[in-house]
Amino acid sequence: MPERDQQPALVGLDAFLALAGPDRWRARVRDIGSRIRPESQTARAAQRRHALEIMLARLSNPGLLAKAGQSERRILDFAREAALLAEDLADGPRERLRALIGEGLEGEATLVPLFHLLRTAGLFRARGFEVRFDGLLHGTSHDLMVRREGSVAEVACETVSAEEGRPVHRGHWAQLVDRVNPDLQTWLAAHPGRYILKMTLPAGVSRDEQIGSLHERISAMLANHKRQDSSADAVLKLDPLVLAGAHAGMDPCRALPGTLRQQFGLEAHLAVTTDQASGSVFVMAARAGRENEISGAVKRRLATAAEARLSGKLPGILAVFLDDLEAAEWRNLRDTLELEGVVRRFLTEPAARPVVAVTCATRMELLGTADAAPDGELRFRNPAHPAAKAQGLEPAITSSM
Repeated sequence: MPERDQQPALVGLDAFLALAGPDRWRARVRDIGSRIRPESQTARAAQRRHALEIMLARLSNPGLLAKAGQSERRILDFAREAALLAEDLADGPRERLRALIGEGLEGEATLVPLFHLLRTAGLFRARGFEVRFDGLLHGTSHDLMVRREGSVAEVACETVSAEEGRPVHRGHWAQLVDRVNPDLQTWLAAHPGRYILKMTLPAGVSRDEQIGSLHERISAMLANHKRQDSSADAVLKLDPLVLAGAHAGMDPCRALPGTLRQQFGLEAHLAVTTDQASGSVFVMAARAGRENEISGAVKRRLATAAEARLSGKLPGILAVFLDDLEAAEWRNLRDTLELEGVVRRFLTEPAARPVVAVTCATRMELLGTADAAPDGELRFRNPAHPAAKAQGLEPAITSSM
């Protein structure tokens, strides 16, 4: 966790926002606000992705600051740590920090990489390491140099989106649901009842043009009263909704997702549309033709980072932040040992020679939620590395599983 808690929270936040640049920050808040204001799947997706910036914007109001919860306090700590770090840096390194903040306030980027860097440094300090921000100080490819009891290691902080391992991207799914929803509202008003549209997408969805094609096909099915539409890239089937709980008198938007999730699994994409006047319900459930490869996306990034970001002259630690991941997915990756198996296979490959350990964390650890991994991260030691038994590195490289 970040250190140096002497300054009041609001003062620390003001210092961070000044570091970000007042005009840039106000523009960012306006941009995010415009994206999350409409009631839509895309808006909810943007709200989840930019949760850190939204928290900071809320907490800049002194009246709301007093009501900040644990997760919000943690985010405030990281913002304050960034501002305190800037005070200790010379002009050149401080500009690198400003640039890093600026990158997180553009487009679809977030402040996660910056806070991941600060959190990783804090974890090392808490474990007795001296920490130097080499990436900021000297522009090195690795981010941190850590030292303890005569042992030294390079640390590279990487952020990987779970979307890189999903054949059907959640962002694209949200766009599809928003396009289809007006058609569904009209159709449900004319066809009262409860329905489920099951979609199998063998090749997944990863391009905007595929969304438009799927929208057209769904609209045509509804307009022509078709129950099925099949092609090589999508199989669509419309059936009555007969899931248990569908007639329980509860709000379908609240009652159905849990039941649907049990039937279709964690990897399914689900959406529920209702017509309150008639009590009608329309569910869309989509699955790709292959399983998610979120752990595979992590492995690919590890191989790239080991080659590009570690010098090989010192033991290297790859600190991975897996973003855009739901709590249930994170629990599943840990409980099934899927992520552990993939990382350990990577550590046996030639690309892993400079790597003494890999760590993995998510927003659950960043925010300190109940679904966080014990000790704040998963760690995997590379037993083949010459420094694997170095006592000085032990707190940072001992496997957590």
